[in-house]
Amino acid sequence: MSIVSVATGERELETVYRALNGIDFKGVLADWDRVLIKVNFVTSKTWDTGTTTDPLMVEALINRVRDLGKEVFVVETDATSTSADKAVVKTGMKEMLDRVGVEFVNMRHLDESVELTVIDGKALKSFKVAKIATESAIISAAKLKGISDLGVTLGLKNMFGMLTAKWKLRFHRKGMHKVVYDICKTLPPTLTVIDGFVGLKGFMPMRGTPVHFKTIIASTDSVASDSVGALIVGRNPQSIDYLKWLNEYGLGEIQNFEIVGNSIEPLKEIFASA
Repeated sequence: MSIVSVATGERELETVYRALNGIDFKGVLADWDRVLIKVNFVTSKTWDTGTTTDPLMVEALINRVRDLGKEVFVVETDATSTSADKAVVKTGMKEMLDRVGVEFVNMRHLDESVELTVIDGKALKSFKVAKIATESAIISAAKLKGISDLGVTLGLKNMFGMLTAKWKLRFHRKGMHKVVYDICKTLPPTLTVIDGFVGLKGFMPMRGTPVHFKTIIASTDSVASDSVGALIVGRNPQSIDYLKWLNEYGLGEIQNFEIVGNSIEPLKEIFASA
């Protein structure tokens, strides 16, 4: 049975550590020498708007990865309307990274890239990513967002940002549930950690109402972690196509999981009343 760890508390490193302590963080990274922490820079707004990954959560992840003796980078690619290089500064992430001595990598600008073939894809035959993405463990450092167009934007949707193409709008036209499925079955995250210190309630993943969940969610099963996130924001995971398809594919559990740590019931109430 998959484990999803939920830690509710103040916005501090210790809350993130409690979430990580509930999962096999060390074991799932054991075979990797390098770890990429994939943040969400769909916009340049700061973490407290509920739209981008909190630098504090990323700092905690960096500390725990370094404790394991791993090389670590924080990564993102440009979005259609957002420069990742500008966003890392405007969001406050660069200030933290400079302080702890970790490099930010905009994967769109790396010289080496690879074309990954999608087997039995629903929308894509292939897609291009930085070569480093295929040679590293990937932590999807996502944001807890309940939105109208996709249902949720969590760890698996965050992997869309691994694509090195800047003009990502063309992928939207193919159907995002199908695209997310194709990407994640081909390049799945090693684990997902969801930033719910401040989440989002809205129509699109870059604007809406900030929701103060004061919570971190972590799992080595990214389908399970996203299913828990979906429950928190009032969604049935089975109604979210890419979650259902990835569960059927065998990537993770959509209902056969155990929640450890704090209860999600108060979080459901927080989102419903936001």
